[in-house]
Amino acid sequence: MKNSFKTMFKLLGVVMLTALVFASCSKDDDPTNNDLFVGKYKGSISYADSDMTVNKDDGSVEVIKVGKNYNFIFSDKIPDLTGIQFEKDGDSGVINIGSDEAHLIRIDASKLIIAYTKDGKVWTANCNR
Repeated sequence: MKNSFKTMFKLLGVVMLTALVFASCSKDDDPTNNDLFVGKYKGSISYADSDMTVNKDDGSVEVIKVGKNYNFIFSDKIPDLTGIQFEKDGDSGVINIGSDEAHLIRIDASKLIIAYTKDGKVWTANCNR
């Protein structure tokens, strides 16, 4: 009997967490207005380092925001960018803190632009949601 209650509570927890994630994934959601955000942007992505080069016109970047930290999960075996912090840029967009010509990430509800260089590695993205 105890095991069936535990299983039921686990299942209920999974259902509630799934509902929360789907609720945070609305295409109308603006990542700048939410402490929790999950969204997928599709378009042109690339990555280059000394060992590999990847260029995809039909790639994707999943953006996960928790609090003030953003994580960018790339498709096509491109390494992720994690723990990036942002500041407001206009009414509905944000730009990464310390942005310059080597570190630019701009995101809003419908567009993601990445031109980011770190330790000889280069990420780019021009994606829509």
